[in-house]
Amino acid sequence: MRVLGIVALCAALGGCASSSADITPAYVSPVAYQTYTCQQLALEAQSISIRAATLSGAQDSQRTKDGWATAAAVVVFWPAAFFVGGDKQTAAELSQMKGQMVAVEQASIAKKCNIQFKGERPPGT
Repeated sequence: MRVLGIVALCAALGGCASSSADITPAYVSPVAYQTYTCQQLALEAQSISIRAATLSGAQDSQRTKDGWATAAAVVVFWPAAFFVGGDKQTAAELSQMKGQMVAVEQASIAKKCNIQFKGERPPGT
């Protein structure tokens, strides 16, 4: 319950990092992957997945740090509020990686590759 309160307070203040799950994919055209073979698409998807997982971990870690700094600012030490700021660069890169994964998946479907994609799905699919 205390953590939920911290997250709610953090969200209310607006400076905390977003959860990686809440970051939506940026649009990336699947045309960029038209010339890729199925094997190249599979390798690209694997590479993007590894980078996105790393970014997701960094984003969620920053969110946790921001939550604790917010709690400290409110409860104990107000100057801790200056440490709350999120990480917009990581969020933007994660959004781009998610968008690239959607584009690779769309190219894979168009080429009728038999690549299994797991995880988040873009809205409407």
